[in-house]
Amino acid sequence: MTPRNIVAVILIIISLICLYPGLTLPILSIYVGAKIPIIGEIGLHDSTQSIMKTIRTLWENDNNLVANLILLFSVLVPIFKALTLLVVLFFKQIKNRTLLHWFVATISKWSMADVFVVGVLLAFLATKSDDNIHAQLHEGFHYFLAYCIISILATQLINVGEKEKI
Repeated sequence: MTPRNIVAVILIIISLICLYPGLTLPILSIYVGAKIPIIGEIGLHDSTQSIMKTIRTLWENDNNLVANLILLFSVLVPIFKALTLLVVLFFKQIKNRTLLHWFVATISKWSMADVFVVGVLLAFLATKSDDNIHAQLHEGFHYFLAYCIISILATQLINVGEKEKI
């Protein structure tokens, strides 16, 4: 295995380590309040969500399509991608390693994990423009962002071409 592929394996493992807390820890808190004269501020909505809690809440509220899309693109595709890359790196006897790597690189563009991160960041920034809405990013967001960046780096580093030295 080339040094480049060894680094890719390490990055894949680190990305999976980041993915778990990125899915299970809170990513965003949103508090919506109203300022009423004499009474003061009244809380109208206060929630803190992780990705898995969001999926569960969507299922419970019969938003199955959205829940399944988030599950597919933010949970299942990233896990499938990482496991497939590890197979590509460790099993050199697979005939279509290059095709498998190309497939993973292609689905990486559609995994939507990075788009999800941007969406959460935009929601966070949008709430900052309103005095009655307060948002806070949590550690789950940072872990998920780290997963996205590390995963992209690992995919780019992998060398499965003919010139790879064993």
